[in-house]
Amino acid sequence: MRTLAARLTTYYCRRNPVRNAQPRNFSTFNGRDELSLEQDAERKIGWLLKLIFAGTATCIAYNIMPYMGDNLLQQSVSLLTVKDPLFKRMGASRLAQFAIDDERRMKIVEMGGAQELVNMLVDAKDDRTRKEALKALSALSPSDQAIGALHQAGAISVIRSTPDSLESAEIEKYKSGLLKRFQDLRYDIPSTNVSRSSDS
Repeated sequence: MRTLAARLTTYYCRRNPVRNAQPRNFSTFNGRDELSLEQDAERKIGWLLKLIFAGTATCIAYNIMPYMGDNLLQQSVSLLTVKDPLFKRMGASRLAQFAIDDERRMKIVEMGGAQELVNMLVDAKDDRTRKEALKALSALSPSDQAIGALHQAGAISVIRSTPDSLESAEIEKYKSGLLKRFQDLRYDIPSTNVSRSSDS
C-alpha cells in the first residue's frame, strides 16, 4: 500500500503545474521543501487508500452477515441481554440483517430473540435503541410463525406504548407497520369481541 501511495504521489506531483512552477518563482523553495510536500501527499493518499479498504471490508461484511453461523447468531441474541444500550443496538442490528427468510426468522425466535427484542423495547430509554429494536422486530414480522411468537411475547402492547419521536420518523414507520401486520392477522382483536362474534 505504501508503494502504491508513493507512485500516486509522484504522478500527482508531476501533473500539478502549481507545484512544478514553484522552484522558478520562489528561491526559498528547495529540494527539502519538495520532499516534505511529497511525504505529506503520500500520507494523505495512504489514508485515502486505507479508507477505501475499510469501506470495502465493511460492505463485504454487511453482505455476508445473513450467512453467519449459529454461534454468531446466539452471540447477537445474548447482546440483547446486556445492560449497555450500545451492545443491545449491535445485537438487534445483527438480527435484523440475519432475518432475510422465514427459516432464519424462526431460528431467531427459537433462540429467544423475539422475547429479548420485546424486552429491549420495554427497557429502551432513547430513540436510537427503540429504533433498532423496532427495526429487528419488523425484520421478523413477515413470518406468520414469528409474528405469532411476538404476539405471545406481548409485543402488541409494548409497541403501542412506545413513545413517538419527532426526531426519528423511522420509529413511527416501524410501529405502524408492525401494528398493521398484527391487525392483518387479527392478533389485535380483543378476546371478548371474538367470543361475542362466535356466540352470534
